[in-house]
Amino acid sequence: MNATPIIAQDGLAAWIAPSRTALVIVDMQVDFAAPDGVIGRFGVDLSAAAAALEQAQRLAAAARAAGAPVVFVGLETTPDTDPPVVLERMRRRGGDPEIERVICREGTRGADFHGPLPEPGELVIRKPRYSAFVGTDLDARLRARGVDTLVVCGLTTECCVDSTVRDAFHRDYHVFVAGDACAAYEPDLHEGALKSLGLSFALLVDTPEIEAAWAGR
Repeated sequence: MNATPIIAQDGLAAWIAPSRTALVIVDMQVDFAAPDGVIGRFGVDLSAAAAALEQAQRLAAAARAAGAPVVFVGLETTPDTDPPVVLERMRRRGGDPEIERVICREGTRGADFHGPLPEPGELVIRKPRYSAFVGTDLDARLRARGVDTLVVCGLTTECCVDSTVRDAFHRDYHVFVAGDACAAYEPDLHEGALKSLGLSFALLVDTPEIEAAWAGR
């Protein structure tokens, strides 16, 4: 989904120049995207996630070739960081709070990255909440690299991608969302989240546009 067709290619290339831009890959992890992860074991259709992982692989390759930093963000839960409000919300909805206690648990395969993987020296951020900026030093690490622009992709569009994009915007980053490299488990949630982000918080682009901009085409 690209809601910004008016962006000229030369404009995009300047706006996401590698000298100022980081690619942020959010929560592409086993528990969210692999058949043997927590979500997959519940029988959720992961086809949209699989397609997003493929596009994110392309983005990571394009960023590395252009010299833009690639940042991997992953949820990591521990007994000390389990948010009581999330557990209670799950209980009040009639769900099982224990699910929240096992997903992306520290030290388990479920917390491992799935699809695009960090290369040596790339920044890895482990977060305790939906947003990549809450409870982490991501903002300081990006500023130290001179980054003021983010290209964001990941899982899921309506939750951790959405939360990260909004927080980045409120921290005065220029934000671009690679819509085809994001996914939700329900198509309407994905489309609705992109529409909301595109209206108020980010510019929506697709992987081929970003590849072309970073390649100077």
